[in-house]
Amino acid sequence: QVQLVESGGGLVQPGGSLRLSCAASGSIFSIYAMGWYRQGPGKQRELVETITSGGSTNYADSVKGRFTISRGNAKNTVYLQMNSLNSEDTAVYYCNYHTAIGPHYWGQGTQVTVSS
Repeated sequence: QVQLVESGGGLVQPGGSLRLSCAASGSIFSIYAMGWYRQGPGKQRELVETITSGGSTNYADSVKGRFTISRGNAKNTVYLQMNSLNSEDTAVYYCNYHTAIGPHYWGQGTQVTVSS
């Protein structure tokens, strides 16, 4: 089992920035992927950005150049730096952990609201 704890969501004005954090605990394997998905109002959950244990990243075109994922020194923590936020970024953001053959684990979600 893997537990994921997220933090850092909130209300921000358009053009502003937020930083999300996710800490994983439990049975963490050495080869994995961690990252962020989001679900906006009336929308399906979608990929935002992920990073593998090897450092490879994958991201949605909509966040290219604005969002940056990184790993903490402890390797079981990931951060999502979100800049130039706009209303389309309003969503519940979920941390995700998975290995190549194992199940996906999800955090409880953190709300990000972009509004003036």
